[in-house]
Amino acid sequence: MNTSESLVEKFRSKSYKITPQRLGIFKILEGNLEHPSAENIFATIKKTYPTISFTTVYKTLDILEKMGEVLKITIDDERKHYDPNTSTHHHIICSECNKISDVDGESVNPVLPEGILKEFTPTRYHVSFYGTCRDCLSKQ
Repeated sequence: MNTSESLVEKFRSKSYKITPQRLGIFKILEGNLEHPSAENIFATIKKTYPTISFTTVYKTLDILEKMGEVLKITIDDERKHYDPNTSTHHHIICSECNKISDVDGESVNPVLPEGILKEFTPTRYHVSFYGTCRDCLSKQ
């Protein structure tokens, strides 16, 4: 993801309003490796802006996703997380604690069936691995 300053310029170029709350959301995401959910971001920003609504957070994340500035990671229908790292990479997701970690995109090379490639040209891909992280295994 770009810096919060460059996001301000991108939002302005698309005629989106820049509010202190949106700037706060940008700053929470900048350099964030935790893959926060909208709920996590809301809880964090509510400490600074107590009157902010969840809708503001969600709409800002939706705009950022449409602009290609965050990736939405869906663990299941109820849990969506946001990744400000939009470079090609993949994820490992712990089924116990839901921790999400990055895997370098170059280290994973998916194989698509030849028939798919005749009908479809992929432009990007994302692979998620599910399992149990070291911390959760040590607790068992």
